[in-house]
Amino acid sequence: MKTETDLTLENVFKQIDALWEEEVDFLQKICQFPSTLGNEAPVQHYIADFLEKEVGLAVSKVIPDPEKLSSHPGYSESDWSYAERPVVIGEYRSEGEKKGKSIIFQGHIDVVSPEPVSFWEHDPWGAEIVDNKMYGRGTADMKSGVAAMIFALKAVRDAGIKLSSDVIIKTVTEEECTGNGALAAIEEGFKADAAIIPEPVLGQKALTAQVGVIWVRVKVKGLGAHTERADKAVNSIIESYKMVNALLDYEKELNSRERHKDFADHPHPYNINIGKIHSGDWPSTVPSECIVEARVGFPPGIKPQDVKDELKAFLLAAAEKDEWLRENLPEISFYGFHAEGFSIDPNQELFDVLNDAHTAVVEKPMEVGSFTATTDARFYNLYYDIPATCYGPTGDGLHAPNEWVDLDSVKTVTKTYAAFLLKWCGYSK
Repeated sequence: MKTETDLTLENVFKQIDALWEEEVDFLQKICQFPSTLGNEAPVQHYIADFLEKEVGLAVSKVIPDPEKLSSHPGYSESDWSYAERPVVIGEYRSEGEKKGKSIIFQGHIDVVSPEPVSFWEHDPWGAEIVDNKMYGRGTADMKSGVAAMIFALKAVRDAGIKLSSDVIIKTVTEEECTGNGALAAIEEGFKADAAIIPEPVLGQKALTAQVGVIWVRVKVKGLGAHTERADKAVNSIIESYKMVNALLDYEKELNSRERHKDFADHPHPYNINIGKIHSGDWPSTVPSECIVEARVGFPPGIKPQDVKDELKAFLLAAAEKDEWLRENLPEISFYGFHAEGFSIDPNQELFDVLNDAHTAVVEKPMEVGSFTATTDARFYNLYYDIPATCYGPTGDGLHAPNEWVDLDSVKTVTKTYAAFLLKWCGYSK
């Protein structure tokens, strides 16, 4: 015989099924906004209106203030404006005696560039559906998770169920470069007993550890000239190769050290990516400056500033071995990610309840895993004593052409979140 809990869960699942076309339509709409860095406002206003009018939440908007955030150990320095780029917060406030625990669901709506668009087989802003996969930039990373978390709460509410504790829905900016959007929302007081981030990093596994990340910028000087004097000039692009090689040598050094326990079995957990190179403006001119920008991963338990100091010394030591660079030392600076890694114990209530919810939908136990990049979960775990993990839909092509998300996984995750809400927050009819 089915229990009252079973019947309630079954009712919510039926509601998710009934809302499915609306959820897919919502996901398509938010994926059609090209919400790259600096262009997040239109989709944020759309989501804010939806949360208020369709889900019945009290909605707030927060603009990150670098001056207020700059003293926080998790703040990442940026060189761009935050004007008119809000973080959106929707609040469900329970009434009466709180019988459960509060939860934050947080997703980021900023996405990376789809360039070169010519490499795509589908319009990166089209959200086209083929064979139950939705294609487009941000479909997997991570607007599908945003849709799942919003529609899980909507389904619970539409089923006439009153949760016994508070739920906070956040859609944040700058997860892809600083995390300052998430930090700003927490610093404004939007906190709860735990947080779940619907990142697709492990699919339907829960995140227990992630690496730290910094961004570095290296400016290499040359001696510019007309190309007819190239043999007497110094080409900054060619000189920059030496710094690129030094960065790759540092990557080898990082991965040769004793591994953090959560990455002990990973063959290459700490990646350095040469992400941008800019130099020159004319084929017949020897360039005077080359700028190399890279992303550097490092183990949990190490402060970002310590990595910055070590990396700078490593690069300058490499420069000292070169006749030109010794006399014209590269300018090394850091911006963007100043992100510490973390490791969290899965033997706690957040993971137990998420496992129960996962098992109710997938009918097998939830697995956990580590991630060789960073997510906004770090803020909650490191600075606020709020346990946080990632658990999201399944897709592929993150930061690459032809990104897609599996729509069946989106529905699965929506149901898992709904089951989690019922057990974690408690409820009444």
